[in-house]
Amino acid sequence: MALSPTIEALVEARHGDPFAVLGPHRLADGRWAVRVFLPDANQVEVCLPDCVAIAMMRLHDAGFFEAFVESVARPNYVLRVWAAGGEELRGDPYRFAPVLSDEDLVSVRGAGDKPLEDILGARLLTHEDVAGAFFAVWAPSARSVSVVGDFNAWDGRRHPMRRRHEAGIWELFIPGVARGLRYKFEILGRDGALLPLKADPLAFAAEHPPATASLLCGPPHLQWSDEAWWASVATRDLRREPVSIYECHLGSWARVVEEDQRRLNWRELAARLLPYVKELGFTHLELLPITEYPFDGSWGYQPVSLFAPTSRFGSPEDFGFFVNQAHALGLGIILDWVPAHFPNDPHGLGQFDGTHLYEHADPRQGFHQDWGTYVYNFGREEVFTFLVANARYWIERFHIDGLRVDAVASMLYLDYSRRAGEWVPNRFGGNENLDAIAFLRRMNEEVYAVRAGVVTIAEESTAWPAVSHPAYAGGLGFGFKWNMGWMHDTLNFMSRDPLYRSWHHHHLTFGLLYAFSENFILPLSHDEVVHGKGSLIAKMPGDEWQKFANLRAYFAFMWGHPGKKLLFMGGEFAQWREWNHDQSLDWHLLDLPLHAGMRRLVGDLNKTYRAWPALYQQDCEAAGFRWLVADDTQNCVLAFARFASDGAPPVIIVSNFTPVPQMEYRIGVPLSGIWREAINTDAAIYGGSNLGNSGQVSTQEKEGHGFPQSLSLILPPLATLMLVHEPQSA
Repeated sequence: MALSPTIEALVEARHGDPFAVLGPHRLADGRWAVRVFLPDANQVEVCLPDCVAIAMMRLHDAGFFEAFVESVARPNYVLRVWAAGGEELRGDPYRFAPVLSDEDLVSVRGAGDKPLEDILGARLLTHEDVAGAFFAVWAPSARSVSVVGDFNAWDGRRHPMRRRHEAGIWELFIPGVARGLRYKFEILGRDGALLPLKADPLAFAAEHPPATASLLCGPPHLQWSDEAWWASVATRDLRREPVSIYECHLGSWARVVEEDQRRLNWRELAARLLPYVKELGFTHLELLPITEYPFDGSWGYQPVSLFAPTSRFGSPEDFGFFVNQAHALGLGIILDWVPAHFPNDPHGLGQFDGTHLYEHADPRQGFHQDWGTYVYNFGREEVFTFLVANARYWIERFHIDGLRVDAVASMLYLDYSRRAGEWVPNRFGGNENLDAIAFLRRMNEEVYAVRAGVVTIAEESTAWPAVSHPAYAGGLGFGFKWNMGWMHDTLNFMSRDPLYRSWHHHHLTFGLLYAFSENFILPLSHDEVVHGKGSLIAKMPGDEWQKFANLRAYFAFMWGHPGKKLLFMGGEFAQWREWNHDQSLDWHLLDLPLHAGMRRLVGDLNKTYRAWPALYQQDCEAAGFRWLVADDTQNCVLAFARFASDGAPPVIIVSNFTPVPQMEYRIGVPLSGIWREAINTDAAIYGGSNLGNSGQVSTQEKEGHGFPQSLSLILPPLATLMLVHEPQSA
C-alpha cells in the first residue's frame, strides 16, 4: 500500500513523472516490478520472449496492475490484455527508453542542427525494433501532459508522457498506433487546472474544421520532379525579372455547383486553376494562408496549425502534388504566411501549458486589440525557433517559392494601433519592437539560405526604412515590399469623377518620389475588395462603358509603372460583386463582351510585360524611369518612358484619364522611327471604342520633352497606350 498516493495520482491523471512508477523497475532483491495502468483491462499478463506469461495483480480497481519478473537484464515484454472487446496483445509505452537525445533537446532553442519538425510533434517510427508512434510537445510549465486520441478512448489517464526536464519537453512512444488516427494533448497546468485539449503545434495534418484534432501522419511523403524548375530559377534575380502575381483564395475561386457548392480539392485545382493562371501569363500564384485555421471567415489569417496544410482541400501529399504541377507549368507558388499573431481558440497556442507560453504575458505586448488575437513572444528563444523553423519548413519540405509575410507593420511597432498607456516601450524608450526586428532578419536569412530562387515579401504599410534591403546592410532582409501607398493613392484618383481628377493629379505622380527606395510590388489585393469597399470595377466612376474604360486604363498604367504586379482573383474579368469567401467567383460574367475583353487585356498586359525588358529590368532603379508628361493636370494626361538595362528598346506609356479624346497630343520620345501600339486599352477587342493611331505612329523631327524627335498621338478617352519602338529594317 506504499504506492497508494502515487496510484491515486496516476488514476487521476495528475502524476508528473509516470516513468518513475510505470514500466519495469529494479527492486532491491534483484527482481523487476512491472507496473501498468490500463483502465479498460479486466485481466493482464506480462508475456516474455521465452513464452513465459506472468499474471499481473490488480492493486487498484481503476486498473493499476503489478507483476514481478525474474531477469538479470531489463525485461523485454508485451502485455496480454483481456478487456470488454476481447483478448489482445499490447506494447507497454513505459518499458521504452527516451527517443529524444540531449542534442535534440537543445535544438528546440535553436542551438542544434536538427529541424524542429523532426523533434517535436507526432510521427510514426520504429523504436527499439518496435513500430509505433512518437509524440513530443513543448510545455515547460505543465504539471503533467498526456497524449489522448482514437487509440486510447481520449482518456488522459492512459498515456501520460515523460518529461525531459532540460527543455520542458514531454515525450512518449506508443507501440502499435496506426497512421491517420486523431490525437491531442491533455495538459494539467502549473496551478493544477485541467486545460482544454490542445492540438499539436507541430502537427503535419489536422481534421477538417470545425473539428479540431490533429492527425497522426508524420512528415508528408512527397514526390518531386521539379529539378528543372529550381535549376532555372536559381540564377534569376527577381528584381530584374518579370514578376506578375495572381492572388487567390482557393475556397472561393471556383466551386462545384452540382455538388452543393463543394470546394475544389488540390488535384482539381491543379487541373483547373494552374492552367488558367498560366494562360493569363502570370509568373506566380499567391495563395491566401493555407496553414490550418478553424474559422473560414478569417480567410486563413488566424492559423492554429502552422505546419499543416489545411484539410479543406485534401492531404499534405495532395498539396505537394499541386506545387509540383505548378512548377511543371512554369509557375511559382507564394504562400501568405502569418507570424504576426494567432487566434485565441481554446485548442490553439494561447495559454498552451497554462501560462503565456507562445504569447507575451502583458496584454500591452501580447494581445492585438484590433483582431482579438495573441502576439507571439519573439524574444523567447523557443518561440523564435518555432517560427523560423516553420518558415524553412514550407520552403524545404513543400518546395514553396516564396513567403508573403502578413501584417509586418503590426510586428515592427510596439504602439501599433495602441493609444498612450496601452503599450510598453523598448529598452531604449522607443516604439520599435526589437525582438520582432531580430526575428524578421533571422527568418529572412534562414529562408534565403535554404534554396536559391526563393523570395520573401513584406506586407508593410508604413515608412519603415530598408524593409527590402539585406539584413547585413541594416535592412529587414525581405526581397520585396508591397507598395501600399501607391495602391491607396491611385485607387483614390481612379475612384473620382474625371471632372475632379485634375485636383488630384498628384495621387498618380507622388509614388515616383519613393518608388526606388524599396523593391516594390504594386498590389491590388483582396483587402481592396472586401468589407464594403466594393470590387475594382465598382469603384470606377461613370456609366458602364466608362467604368470598364477606367479600369482598363488603370490596369495598363499599373503594368507600365515601376514595380512588380499583383492582382486578386476576379479583378482580371471585372467582377461586379464584392468578393465573398463563401461563394465562387462569378464566372458567368465571361459570357459578356466587356468582361471577356477585360480578361483578354490582362492576359495581353502580362504578355507584353514579359516580352519587353524595359518594363521589368529596372523596376527597382531610377535609371529605368523617366517622366515625359507629369504636369498636364488640365487634361489628366500622364506619359513616361521605361528603360532596360541591357540595351533593349524603351517602352512609352501614355494615359488619358478623361473621357475626352486628345488629338495631336505631342510627346517627345528617346528614339526616332516607328512606335507601335503594343497595348491600346481602347481597342475594340477589349471592349473599347477603337480610337487610336492605326497601330503605329512615326516620329517627327520636332523637339519634345528633351528629345530631338517626338510623336503626335491620338489619345483615346479613358485609355492607356503602351508604345514600343520598332527597329528600322536595313
